[in-house]
Amino acid sequence: MKSLNDINFKNKKGLIRVDFNVPLNDEFQVTDNTRILAAKPTIEKILNDGGSVILMSHLGRPKGKDDKFSLRHIVPELEKVLGRKVIFIDDSIGDKVQKAVKELKPGQVLLLENLRFYPEEKKGDENFAKALADLGADYYINDAFGTAHRAHASTAVIARFFDKDHKAPGKLLEKEIHSIRKALDEGQKPVTAIIGGAKVSSKIGVIENLLNKVDNLIIVGGMAFTFLKALGNNIGDSIVEDDKIDLAKRILKEAKEKNVHIILPVDLVVADRFSNDANTKIVDADNIPDHWQGLDIGPKTRDLIDEVLQNSKTIIWNGPAGVFEFDKFAKGTEHIGLSIGKASEKGAYSLVGGGDSVAAVKKLGLTDKISYISTGGGALLEMLEGKTLPGIAALSE
Repeated sequence: MKSLNDINFKNKKGLIRVDFNVPLNDEFQVTDNTRILAAKPTIEKILNDGGSVILMSHLGRPKGKDDKFSLRHIVPELEKVLGRKVIFIDDSIGDKVQKAVKELKPGQVLLLENLRFYPEEKKGDENFAKALADLGADYYINDAFGTAHRAHASTAVIARFFDKDHKAPGKLLEKEIHSIRKALDEGQKPVTAIIGGAKVSSKIGVIENLLNKVDNLIIVGGMAFTFLKALGNNIGDSIVEDDKIDLAKRILKEAKEKNVHIILPVDLVVADRFSNDANTKIVDADNIPDHWQGLDIGPKTRDLIDEVLQNSKTIIWNGPAGVFEFDKFAKGTEHIGLSIGKASEKGAYSLVGGGDSVAAVKKLGLTDKISYISTGGGALLEMLEGKTLPGIAALSE
């Protein structure tokens, strides 16, 4: 796979698939520019070489053309981040766009309209991908890790229309690949993974792959209750996947055979209803009262996790420890974030990804302490599963 640094873009045009799926407020202003900042190094590399840039992205989940999801809304923020004017065009393909690309001068940036205004984008339609490839760019660069697990027209199919010397991963995508491999395949031992979230079913592949990579696997969040029930514990009204109990038993057995230490909650914050205003109490994890449900890990579990993390050299974290959206049940997730920050300061390599995990890191002001914060949710999970992502594979073909 060619590296971006191997290419000189002088008088060349780079078509970059970025991930500008950013949150907007009611006034259509960008409220979090993390993804725009993440794309900046790739854009600047091309511009500094004396080239020009064509940016393409999706935004939200529009059903056809809808101004609410127009990428024109992000132009002011993009101009602020890049420190230069951005030309916006209200389409992604066709004669009008080809003309704008042809007229693009070195140092200029052109932003195309939301790719998902065309249903062909998500379908991975070859004709739509070819129309993008025919806009007039010299190189195709994929810098959208967040969508690299999708075989969409702009992430995987388009790459077929560029030979190996004229396509490459952007700096963000390269960094993601390197950081995940560093944690997963080259991690200094002991390696600890914390996997949270509501359902075991959504992370079976991740857990099974991690059993071959880690020394400690900490399971928290709603999925922990399927494992606790598999051990014969009374879990009250806590969320559970009864059809995955046998799977949880198999995973526990496999972990033992592979000498992987699985850490489950030993105590929990339970509530009498699913609400931030619920009555709460702390109980042992093996005996949740009837009609109560576990919504966060308890203080003993927090201390146990902290001890494991402080003795780890490599840490991977994906998924919350409790109902993070309720302040009352966010302490466990926040505690894990603080503990990872502390371990990282002592020299551990830490990789954090997933919405709530990243939100906790930001909320606690730990961004600078974590070794690497992944921009991908589903893409990160698939790499943790050991899968090859179509958007990455297409760059080598």
